[in-house]
Amino acid sequence: MAGGGGGDELKLLGMWASPFALRVRIALSLKGLSYEYVEEDLKSKSELLLSSNPVHKLVPVLIHDGKPVCESRIIVEYIDEAFSGDGESLLPADPHDRAVARFWASYIDEKMFTAWMPIFAAKTEEEKAEATNRTFEVAETLERALRECSRGKPFFGGDAVGYLDVVLGGFAAWVYAIEELFGLKQFDAARTPLLVAWLQRFVELDAVKEVMPDSGSLVELHKARQAQAAAAADDDDDEAN
Repeated sequence: MAGGGGGDELKLLGMWASPFALRVRIALSLKGLSYEYVEEDLKSKSELLLSSNPVHKLVPVLIHDGKPVCESRIIVEYIDEAFSGDGESLLPADPHDRAVARFWASYIDEKMFTAWMPIFAAKTEEEKAEATNRTFEVAETLERALRECSRGKPFFGGDAVGYLDVVLGGFAAWVYAIEELFGLKQFDAARTPLLVAWLQRFVELDAVKEVMPDSGSLVELHKARQAQAAAAADDDDDEAN
């Protein structure tokens, strides 16, 4: 990837379908930073990943001049601070605005991401309906957050993409994949028109297009994982009989 960075050596350990790794790639892309991307096999994790993130053993990990930084939101903030002279600042300049952005970023990971998990696990229509309603509630809350943070401008960050855009934007491809997989349009024009418009603007940014995975590939990945899980369950049943 081409870009600035003042000769700093950057290496990102990620996995192409991870929304958390994607938000880091988006931040690096927005800053125009050069880095080496290392795709991790999460079923056979590299020694570099295990030694760089010995607590959670998860991607993403950013290694800057040999020193690892873990956890996606922390990495995005680190990139913004360590490379403040590259590209637009992601975090707001005002301390209160920064605190608000961090609050909503935490909400996204704690509420939106966890609301998705029951959708993938739902086995009955009742479970699917309950999970769907929960995702709508979260989206409507994020609609209010967008109205508050953007102050009528195109992005959470205002005229330019900011920290909260990056945090939520990491899930953009999965928003489309979930719609294709389950018929669930989480960002709906009737309920959340601001989020619908925001998503369309965000995915059309050149810096985002450069790193965004294809939603169709995410759909195929999920179907493959389902098939593998079903085969494993069948094997377990055969062994039990």
